[in-house]
Amino acid sequence: MQFSKSVDYALHALIHLAHSERDQNIGIKELSATLGVSESYLSKIMSKLRQDGIVRAVPGVNGGYELAKQAEQITFLEVIQVIEGRQQLFECSNMNSRQHRLLTEEKAAEKQEDRPRECVCLVKQVMDGAERQLNRYLEEQTIQSVLEAASKRGSCDENKK
Repeated sequence: MQFSKSVDYALHALIHLAHSERDQNIGIKELSATLGVSESYLSKIMSKLRQDGIVRAVPGVNGGYELAKQAEQITFLEVIQVIEGRQQLFECSNMNSRQHRLLTEEKAAEKQEDRPRECVCLVKQVMDGAERQLNRYLEEQTIQSVLEAASKRGSCDENKK
């Protein structure tokens, strides 16, 4: 599993916006130069974040982008879902094979004669459990938590001295 570059740029852009002085928006030129990405590509990412209410576009000559909500309210999971979409990471595609039937278990609640039997793939159960744990972790991580960790650690340049 690998997240797209768009997720990377979105998270870094949000951290940059949160780190900038309050009440100061950042123009797309400055933001794209800081991140090392084209303005047009970054504009598409920022547009998605704006549509979901994570950032706000400030119009005008000195316009740009600013956070639409507090940095501690913006989770990594939310950003990933805005950029990548809200889909499951794993889908069992081998449903009709003999192997699949060997790796299923009948749901206990579904063992009634008037209902058709429903089987759950054990591989899918494992993968769904992993996805739930990943989502919980990503939901705990916020833009603010990264800023706090960075301020405690210092920059890589300072550590080299």
